[in-house]
Amino acid sequence: MAKQVDARGFSCPQPVIMARQAIQAGEFPIDILVETVTSRENVKRAAENLGCQVTVEEMGNEFKLTLSK
Repeated sequence: MAKQVDARGFSCPQPVIMARQAIQAGEFPIDILVETVTSRENVKRAAENLGCQVTVEEMGNEFKLTLSK
């Protein structure tokens, strides 16, 4: 079961901060939920810079990013 981080409703940089905290906790896989393209791109970039593999799933007007090592 993936750890889930619900970052919907937060503006940047908060979703990135939430993702970094989850990555540092080291409980993979991690699902990050965001609702804007900007948040999706910023979280994806930050996770990749921290050595994670990222898959993105579009769910209507929202996005689920799954992070793994």
